[in-house]
Amino acid sequence: MPTRREAILAGSALTLAATGLFPSPAVHASDKSGSRMVIGPEGYQFEISHDWPNLPDQYHWQTTHNVAVDSEQNLYVIHEGNPELKDHPSIFVFDKDGKFIRAFGNQFQGGGHGIEVRNEGGEEFLYVCAYQQVKSFAKLTKTGETVWQKYAPMEAGVYAEGEATKPEKVWGRDRFMPTNFAFLDDGGFYLADGYGSFYVHKYDKDGNWQGKFGGPGDGKGTFATPHGIWIDRRDAANPKTVVCDRAHHTLQVFDKDQNYLSTVSGFGLPANLDTWNEWMIVPELHARLSIVDKDYNVLAQLGDDVKRVTSEKGLRTQPKNWIEGKFVHPHDACFGPDGDIFVAEWVSTGRVSKLKRLT
Repeated sequence: MPTRREAILAGSALTLAATGLFPSPAVHASDKSGSRMVIGPEGYQFEISHDWPNLPDQYHWQTTHNVAVDSEQNLYVIHEGNPELKDHPSIFVFDKDGKFIRAFGNQFQGGGHGIEVRNEGGEEFLYVCAYQQVKSFAKLTKTGETVWQKYAPMEAGVYAEGEATKPEKVWGRDRFMPTNFAFLDDGGFYLADGYGSFYVHKYDKDGNWQGKFGGPGDGKGTFATPHGIWIDRRDAANPKTVVCDRAHHTLQVFDKDQNYLSTVSGFGLPANLDTWNEWMIVPELHARLSIVDKDYNVLAQLGDDVKRVTSEKGLRTQPKNWIEGKFVHPHDACFGPDGDIFVAEWVSTGRVSKLKRLT
C-alpha cells in the first residue's frame, strides 16, 4: 500500500484535491484586488514578492545561494560571486523592510555558499562557508569582522595534500567544498562537505575538528552530495540530524549520535532545511518548496514549476521566462520569526523572494 507521501507526490491533481491537503491544480492566484500574488493551499498560504530586497546600484547579484535571518529580522544573503571581482562583497544585509544596510565578505567572493546566524550567550554571530577555489569556513560578527577562518580538516584523513594550504578550483572526493552548517547544543557544530568529500564533519565550539560521519555511497548513512544539514528539535525529547542527500533526491535522518535512522524520498534535489514551530521547509532545486511535518510527511508544496523547469534547459539564465508565483531553482529557504519564508534561488542573475505568511 502506498504511503501518505507517495499518494501526495504521485497522485493526480484530482487526487491531491481530494486529500484536502491541496486545492485544485492551480496552487497560486492573485487575490480579488489583483494587487498581490498568493500561493499555497488553504492553511499554508503566502503572499509572494520576488526580487524583494533593494540592492544599491554599486552592487549586483551574482548567483544567490543562501539566506539567514537574525533576531532583529535582518536578512543576510550570500551569493557565489565572480572570482575576478575581488573587491565586490559576497554578503548583503537588509532590514525587515528589504532596505539595504551593509555589505561585506570579499574573502568569500567566487565561492560564497552557506550562511547561518547563531546566538551564543546573547550575542549573535554569522557562520559562513565557501567552496570553489575559496574552500574555507568562518565565524564572523554580524558586521563582518572575522572571529576565525579555517580550511580543510587534514586530520580527517580524506583530503589531498595541500588542500588546506593551497586551495584550488579542483573538484573530487579528496577535495574540501563545504556547503552548510548545523548547530549542536554543546556549542559545537556540523559542517557538511557537500561538494567535496561527502562527509559531515563535527567541530567543537572553537572550530576544532572532532570527527566525521557519512562519506560517499548509495545511501543509508552515506551520501551523494550532502548539501544541507539541520538539527531537527521539533521533537524535543528526540532531536534528529537531517541531511539533504541532494543527488539521491532524499533526506536522511540520524539520531543525536549520528546513527542512521531512515531515508525520506520524494524530493527533487533537496538543498537545505529550516524549521519554524511544527513546520520544516525543504527548498528543492527542482522548482518548489515543500513544508513537512515531524514525520517528514508533505503538508504543502509552494511555487511548483517542476515539470517545466526539468524539461526546459537554461531557464536559470532566462529571467524573462520566469513565471510569477513559481520558482526556478530554490537553493535555500529560511523562516522569519512569524513564519514568513525567505528564498534564495540558484539563478545567474540572483533572486531572493519573500513569502509573507497569511493567517
